[in-house]
Amino acid sequence: MGITVKLRQKSISGNRHTLYLDFYPAIPDPKSGNPTRRQFLKLYLFDKPKNPSDKLHNKETKQLAEQIRQKRDNQVNKPEIYTDFEKEQLRLRELGNRSFNEYFKQLADKRKSSNHDNWISAYHYLVVFTKGDLKFADLNEKFCDEFKEYLLNTKRLKSDTKTLSRNACVSYFNKLKAALKQAFKDGFLQVNLNDKIEQIETGKVFKNTLTVDELNKLAKTDCPSPLLRKATFFSALTGVPFAEMQNLLWSNIEVSESAGLVIRTTRQKTHKPYVSNISKQAYLLLGDPQHPSDKVFTGLSNKDRYDKFPLWLVKAGIQKKLTFHDLRHTYGTNQIDAGTDIYVLMGNMAHSNVRYTQQYGHQSDRRKKEAAESVKLDL
Repeated sequence: MGITVKLRQKSISGNRHTLYLDFYPAIPDPKSGNPTRRQFLKLYLFDKPKNPSDKLHNKETKQLAEQIRQKRDNQVNKPEIYTDFEKEQLRLRELGNRSFNEYFKQLADKRKSSNHDNWISAYHYLVVFTKGDLKFADLNEKFCDEFKEYLLNTKRLKSDTKTLSRNACVSYFNKLKAALKQAFKDGFLQVNLNDKIEQIETGKVFKNTLTVDELNKLAKTDCPSPLLRKATFFSALTGVPFAEMQNLLWSNIEVSESAGLVIRTTRQKTHKPYVSNISKQAYLLLGDPQHPSDKVFTGLSNKDRYDKFPLWLVKAGIQKKLTFHDLRHTYGTNQIDAGTDIYVLMGNMAHSNVRYTQQYGHQSDRRKKEAAESVKLDL
């Protein structure tokens, strides 16, 4: 059974009727790919032509609309009348008219947790920049460069005064690059634009960390909670983030002669499994092993990291502005200071790219000091 394609009218303002095609059954929408019964032609007729010009307009518009109707009827019912080249051109034209913004949103909705939030934020900036209308056919290197400049100079959507941070720009532009790469794989783009555009260079972010001396100072200061004390030093010795400690089970910790002390778990940020070696001192902090299904840090709550942890730092006389998550950065920096290989550290911190691990090399005050004293002249 074929698809019927009829030309219909709908009343609009100004004593006019807009023209549209009615498909039965529904066909895929050229922009979204979703089933649709209608295709508006952006053409209109005067209800009651008042002069020869209006009458001529109606006559020519009806002829044009009928030509479009016949062409669409051929496309959906008689594809054999087109050559392979014409079919390919029609296919590419339909793909080009689809909404890239809608495609980007669909990719974002497939993400989870914080990665989903990041994609959605990037989507909002893309919508604002394109005023909600961006087709695949509009994508080119010029557009990508203009969007990059927009991100680097625009204000935050929730602030009239503050601009986007450099690293937020990097993250959002990388989402565009990822979407372009996926669109090429899915056949929506004939050229992989992702390979043609340069990413935004990451700005250096200096994170506060605790030195070994400061950690020892904290260890000698009474803590308001034994659980917080255990969690604090475990994070500083292993780099395990707070949320992952909350979900850590005894079954995630393995002890073997070949591998040593190992944590097998999943990064909450990326949802990817990883294996990390931990020290004997970190393991002994945990106390006697419990049932495999029991949590290692039972009762650990946000009150521990947001309320008790800052008060404990003040009590120890540590003036640095730190969050509990900075203990993970503390682990990275102290490992670099201790001479740990960057790729070994990358594995233990479950980084997906070594550039995330390299930031701790930039932040190592000890290594910078040693480097400054490494070259001496006979003066």
